Amino acid sequence: MEGSIINQLGFDPIYIIIAQVIITLVLLVVVIVCLLKMRRLYRRYDIFMRGKDAETMEDMIINQMNEIIGLKAEDRANKDSIRIANKNSRASYQKMGVVKYNAFKGMGGNLSFALALLDYTNSGFVLNSVHSREGCYLYLKEVDRGETDVLLGNEEKEALEMALGYKERSV
Repeated sequence: MEGSIINQLGFDPIYIIIAQVIITLVLLVVVIVCLLKMRRLYRRYDIFMRGKDAETMEDMIINQMNEIIGLKAEDRANKDSIRIANKNSRASYQKMGVVKYNAFKGMGGNLSFALALLDYTNSGFVLNSVHSREGCYLYLKEVDRGETDVLLGNEEKEALEMALGYKERSV
């Protein structure tokens, strides 16, 4: 056996056998792990499919599709409702300014007031209530985009500036 390949190697052939044994053990561990995972997966599949056939699976899929169609319709309706609510909120009065004042000295107390109510586009009105001994008088002046066609009194101007956000509210 002097001419064999094993004798021509520069190292002991036992190292090759040891390497093959180690590789075989590693592959055996990998195969065992794969078998365990496959068994677990098969068990899950069996539980999922238990009592179900192709017809019931088809019914489940059709039910899910119908639910999705219903949810899409509901989503569309919700978006339309939000759009309408947003449109309505822009038309409502959102900004307010109030100034209480004493219209006539000696009346005792700030019974008169100026109230400015504006919407999203800064349009609305200024309401001025003047309280005197003879009665209470109301004056209404329209506001369009933050401007008025008529001259405003000091208190009315102050209420409008509060509603526009130019002036802080006094406490």
